[in-house]
Amino acid sequence: MNPAAPSHATLSHGTLSDRNLRILVWQWGRRGAGPRFAVELAASLDALEGVSGLLSLSTQSEQMQGPDKPDCALPVDTYSGLAGYMWRVVSSPARLPTLVATLRRLSPDIALCAMPAPLDLLMMSALRVLGIRYYVVVHDADAHPGDGFPMQMTLQRLLVRGAAGLVTLSGHITRRLQDRGEVGGRPLIALHHPPFSFGPAPLPPGRHGGPLRLLFFGRLLPYKGLGLFAETLDRLAARTPIPFAARVIGQGPETVALASLRAMAHVQVENRWVPEAEIGALLAWADAVVLCHTEASQSGVAAAAVAARRWVVATRVGGLVEQLQDETLARLAAPDAESLADAVISLVRDPPPEAGQREGRSWRDLAASLVAELRAGLADRDAAASPKPPQ
Repeated sequence: MNPAAPSHATLSHGTLSDRNLRILVWQWGRRGAGPRFAVELAASLDALEGVSGLLSLSTQSEQMQGPDKPDCALPVDTYSGLAGYMWRVVSSPARLPTLVATLRRLSPDIALCAMPAPLDLLMMSALRVLGIRYYVVVHDADAHPGDGFPMQMTLQRLLVRGAAGLVTLSGHITRRLQDRGEVGGRPLIALHHPPFSFGPAPLPPGRHGGPLRLLFFGRLLPYKGLGLFAETLDRLAARTPIPFAARVIGQGPETVALASLRAMAHVQVENRWVPEAEIGALLAWADAVVLCHTEASQSGVAAAAVAARRWVVATRVGGLVEQLQDETLARLAAPDAESLADAVISLVRDPPPEAGQREGRSWRDLAASLVAELRAGLADRDAAASPKPPQ
């Protein structure tokens, strides 16, 4: 990244729409897709000509552990548990001056919240003090059952209310925000969800010579359709002679559906958090990643499966449709066990051809589209602020 900040004198020459643009990407979550999304986005922005991508992460995030930490211009000590979170909330006013001073030194032109997290109102306050506009990438317009943190959507609405503009990764979320009246007259930048790569692509599906391998991966929450996955495996076992093995791995509450899956001889269940270091090998094990969602905004698991060139079977709900409908290796099905079983069987009997990544769906493409939209918005603001010639 490009750490050198321009002086205030430099800022006075030229407009933000035509000179080097400094964009601060922040995400203060500890685990999951949020920090990873921020790392990929900041690096992709920084690789563009005329852009400096600056990154701000929680020092407790997975990405900031170990020897391969990203270049983080603004590391922030957040919390490690509920007690730590409560203390950070109480002590936020005392931390504001230090954060303001650091932001003033970094001199970003625009800030971008990569995914809302519990302490974002502190960053919002610091940006307001300095008059720095910020945009929010909205991944979910509604809370998923059992997902998120207490008051998640309330905090997100407060953050969104103060934003200069919004960014979405699916038409589904765009429409939900518009229907709820949360966009107003602000810019809304509609982009796509790029693939999440966790290492080099493994051998294509089916090359291991054993039974078909089906993977259910991610947070083990009600909307992910664990019960529907169990029914789908029952249909497969009853209908076809195709041998298969399945793994269910992720973290969530113990449920009847999980107990049913554990009782199946050909299914392995691991209810635990999966660190990033294990995800590449987990995807390499699978022939097909199965997404049995009953609702969805878009899916980081789908993005990782696409990057690993795994087969994907997904229900035709929410943002999954536009995310996967043009993917060569994906099959979409109605959200019922019979349709999902049909989709899995079709992969075995009529496997899709091996294919590369879709054009226009890389992180660089997303970053370039985002910068083009931001510059266009800044140009409009510059034009509106310019003195009008006398009539």
